[in-house]
Amino acid sequence: MRFWDSSAIVPLIVEEPSSESCRDLLRTDSGIIVWSLTRLEIVSALRRKQREQNVSPEHFRSAIQRLDSVQRAWSEVDAVEPVTRRAERLLGTHVLRAADALQLAAALIISQERTAGFEFVTRDKQLFRAIDAEGFMPICPD
Repeated sequence: MRFWDSSAIVPLIVEEPSSESCRDLLRTDSGIIVWSLTRLEIVSALRRKQREQNVSPEHFRSAIQRLDSVQRAWSEVDAVEPVTRRAERLLGTHVLRAADALQLAAALIISQERTAGFEFVTRDKQLFRAIDAEGFMPICPD
């Protein structure tokens, strides 16, 4: 199982340049672990694409159906209090947005801080650096 950031799941939902790489990665290990607010981040990204007219209303509805399908297969970290406490520490250690700090904190909680060899998939460069610094095995699909 790998921890997946929302930035790496969006290409599974809508076609992007990295979609094929993300699908290939998922085929090699279909176990997805996410933070409990990942769906909200993905819907936000899809709405932004819709506002920017990169996704039509019909494609948005199809994307939500694909998201529903992917979500049925994932496991969620929903330990809010320990994740938020850890995220606060991470904000003092790394240059991260709050949502990314929550993602990284959730991965730290699920891995029980044993990050060596634990794979974390993200397309976010800032988060990638923090993941690497925390000792995870970062994966950034092209």
